[in-house]
Amino acid sequence: MTDAVMALGGNVGDVRSTFDLAISALCDGVEVQLQARSSDYQTPPWGVHDQPPFINCAIVVETTLTPSDLLTRSQAIEQQFGRDREQERRWGPRTLDIDLIAYDDVTISTPLLILPHPRLFERGFVLAPLAEISPERRIAGISVKDAVRQVDLAGITKLPPRDGTTAAL
Repeated sequence: MTDAVMALGGNVGDVRSTFDLAISALCDGVEVQLQARSSDYQTPPWGVHDQPPFINCAIVVETTLTPSDLLTRSQAIEQQFGRDREQERRWGPRTLDIDLIAYDDVTISTPLLILPHPRLFERGFVLAPLAEISPERRIAGISVKDAVRQVDLAGITKLPPRDGTTAAL
């Protein structure tokens, strides 16, 4: 099994319920096992500002899938929840976005997948949730706790747990 870091985001519909269902679909307990889940965070839009705030979270999983297979599985789950990458505006509104942030210490650069995620260290909406569950993790030689100190966290708010749910494992 290999560990992987993933980030989820969305700003259309009941995003927090979508996260719960998407994580359950992704983490089947066999090929992908959930190790940790951050709280949900409300975050300002990134890239395109004329849209509602996003909800974001991070998860750490253990998997037997290859990076490309994990990406394929993630994109299939996005489609199940209404995402149509061909019709949407880049960085625009969406029901669900699942990004593969890091896969062990693997470095990949293909037209379909770049690891670690190329904009990780620019994105407080990924680093804040990840720092909650894995502050000591090193990605590209940089600890998450150090990286989160270098990004703008303005407008990022940790949301309280919902009744009947757990914020983190």
